Amino acid sequence: MSFFAHPLWLVAFRPFFALVCLSGIVLPALWTLMFAGVIAPASAPVASIQWHAHEMFYGFGWAMVGGFLLTASKNWVKIRGYHGGWLVFLVGAWLLDRLAMWFGGAWPRPLFLLSNQLYLVAAVLMVMTSLLRHRENDGYRRDNIYMLALLALFPAAKWLLLDARWAAAGELMTLGLFRLVFLIMLERTLTDFIRNVFKRDILRHTLLDDAIKLLALALAFAGFLPAAAQAALALALAALLLARLPFWQPRLGFSRLDIAVMYLGYLAIVLQLLVFAWEQMARTVWVGSVTTHLFTFGVMGLIIPAMIVRLSKGHTGRKVVFEKADKAVLWIMIAALLLRVLLPQLLPDAYLRWIDLAALCWALCFAILAWRYIPFLLAPRIDGKVH
Repeated sequence: MSFFAHPLWLVAFRPFFALVCLSGIVLPALWTLMFAGVIAPASAPVASIQWHAHEMFYGFGWAMVGGFLLTASKNWVKIRGYHGGWLVFLVGAWLLDRLAMWFGGAWPRPLFLLSNQLYLVAAVLMVMTSLLRHRENDGYRRDNIYMLALLALFPAAKWLLLDARWAAAGELMTLGLFRLVFLIMLERTLTDFIRNVFKRDILRHTLLDDAIKLLALALAFAGFLPAAAQAALALALAALLLARLPFWQPRLGFSRLDIAVMYLGYLAIVLQLLVFAWEQMARTVWVGSVTTHLFTFGVMGLIIPAMIVRLSKGHTGRKVVFEKADKAVLWIMIAALLLRVLLPQLLPDAYLRWIDLAALCWALCFAILAWRYIPFLLAPRIDGKVH
């Protein structure tokens, strides 16, 4: 078997879910050590807090988004999809970005900029090319207009995040684009989960769904708007999401932990929007970057592990069943959310302890996923199919 024909390179979710698990272990550990002043990057191009935000969104987060979208988009438009050398190139570009964020401050500026954007721009172009070239076969053609728009904006958001003058706007834009990605994924996945598992439908109304996605896209530009406009957009989006939720069968969804975490992620988006709106109206910031960590722990942290379990089993020919270890992972991440967001508000004097414990839970969650699922990602499908 040639290197490029190895099972790892057959479908995008395989190498990138492995990177999600490994970065989910390493990045929180590095950050807690940096936050405590124990270590520092050799020559980071940005301040430590920007490094942390960048690596969690564009290292960990975009490993997940890239792996998911490159896998899902090929199914949406019914093509073979990128594999082999294409995926080797993308993984190399992702690793180069991690090196650049640690050592790139000493590199020539053009080299740093190339290394910093190479993976993201390449992955964005690959997904967009698949969706545009084969749009006649796209079962989500109308919805994917939003996907194409947000993908085109990600490189700009990444660039802003690393510019000290625009870092705050870049973080809001990055979070806003990730919010829209997860809202689109929740619409599609929960529609299928509730129908397949419970034989029920959730409300899907074109005008309502479009209004939600348009507001979410507008909020990606919150960093360039007056505080009152930011608050108004956030409140409007939160109100629409809350109004839609009762028609999304939450009673059924909360009856199973593997689906309940998707609903918790939905509610975390709503709560994050409400806290963000309150901060803009009160002209204050909640201690501990609550709005950001409601999203990272409450949305990414709860939804991504469940996605890894489902896709790593289903797309390798296994029955999608959440076993005890899989459910333990989800409970650990729920604990991480409480440790990072709730307990610092109740017991602020122990703030550093809560950060350390939340990071430990996050790393433990992805260590278990790595132990259980990387062997699946490295092996052929068990049902005899090629990919």
